[in-house]
Amino acid sequence: MSGNTFGKLFTVTTCGESHGPALAAIVDGCPPGLELTEHDLQQQLDRRRPGRSKQTTQRRESDTVRILSGVFEGVTTGTPIGLLIENTDQRSQDYSEIAQRFRPGHADYTYQHKYAIRDYRGGGRASARETAMRVAAGAIAAKYLEQRLGIEIRARLARMGDIELAAHDWEAVAENDFFCADPQRVAELESLIQKVRKAGDSVGAEVEVEVHGVPPGLGEPVFDRLDADLAKALMSINAVKGVEIGAGMTAARQRGSEHRDELTPQGFLSNNAGGVLGGISSGQAIIARAALKPTSSMLIPGSSVDVNGNPVSVVTKGRHDPCVGIRAVPIVEAMVALTIMDHWLRHRGQNADSDEISGAPLIPPQAPRQE
Repeated sequence: MSGNTFGKLFTVTTCGESHGPALAAIVDGCPPGLELTEHDLQQQLDRRRPGRSKQTTQRRESDTVRILSGVFEGVTTGTPIGLLIENTDQRSQDYSEIAQRFRPGHADYTYQHKYAIRDYRGGGRASARETAMRVAAGAIAAKYLEQRLGIEIRARLARMGDIELAAHDWEAVAENDFFCADPQRVAELESLIQKVRKAGDSVGAEVEVEVHGVPPGLGEPVFDRLDADLAKALMSINAVKGVEIGAGMTAARQRGSEHRDELTPQGFLSNNAGGVLGGISSGQAIIARAALKPTSSMLIPGSSVDVNGNPVSVVTKGRHDPCVGIRAVPIVEAMVALTIMDHWLRHRGQNADSDEISGAPLIPPQAPRQE
């Protein structure tokens, strides 16, 4: 199976299945000298891990990460960083009934066609369990970006079903089970989750991410545009079906005079581009949204076929998230961190002295508001 490596200079290769013995990753290209401990990674993994709250799947995994290589006396050495997380709470028997059936809305049917064999236990390689390694790897990138470049990456739940959530209080994101920056609406989210779970159904969500402190100049102008790579990174997350950068789909309803982000000596007047112009970072905040579908793992029977083509009814047993968008928040942050880190290294390798020779003025990301 190809396609298990992300990035060009800062690369992450993952392996492992939902119900296998362990998940693993190799992170290559991390510069030497970065102070790094397992605790740095564990803090982010604890935000994603299953069973962390009553709002998500009740599979109980500690997601305890081990650093196997690439760190000596508390700092990175520049060699590949090996990571390992053991699976400890599998219930493979929950999936015995679907060994000969294809769950609607899942990768069972497509995996069977591609490989002629599939690990049906919890979805195998297609399971969101794989994203634990992305979060661990992303924690390395995020720490480097924050410590060395002052780049801050933060994400929040922006919508669940019909409930649209504002960004009133970013501090509240760490204080509730929904990663919600609109704390006054947490009770509504709890009520919706209870209603969906009682019905044996699921609900979709949107996650918004902001990146502050990115210098202008990251990204390539054609195929490896920064926004294109961010979109790929986010689309690679399980259940993501749509990505917007900046104004996104709203741009189709705007006039050019409204959409363009005018520049002044005091800064940009708007940020409809989401911090990327011509595939290259502008120095403004990078803004992106990812839409996650409602999971197809539910107790409501669905029509499908078995491996012989006979019609069957499928009910997905096991422990599942009624809204996968909740635990996607730290995954979104991780994938954005990996993308920015990779582009920073690529920019440094080719254009390390461009700031000194560009001749372009450096204006603030945002002009002061006029009262």
